[in-house]
Amino acid sequence: MSESEETYDDKRARKLEALLRELAARIGELDARGELLRYAGELTKRIGDIRSELFHYEVRATYDTPDIAENRRIVDDAQKRSESQWQTKEWTADEDDDPAW
Repeated sequence: MSESEETYDDKRARKLEALLRELAARIGELDARGELLRYAGELTKRIGDIRSELFHYEVRATYDTPDIAENRRIVDDAQKRSESQWQTKEWTADEDDDPAW
């Protein structure tokens, strides 16, 4: 799968917004004419198409490209290493009584 198929660009997002607006307008038009249920098949098809595209938007809008995923991995590894390097030592009261100078 190419990177363009894995991400969701602005052009495709604008098209999805237009599809949603067209559906809303069509529902308004049919409702005004009292024909909402008469065109249930058409609305079901449109809703299905839009639902599929919304799913792709939701999944791909949050997709990490390979470069971003690699950068995230590097940062995560660095954080794990720095957390494991810090050795905590419990303080006890007698430690300060006899400093070894």
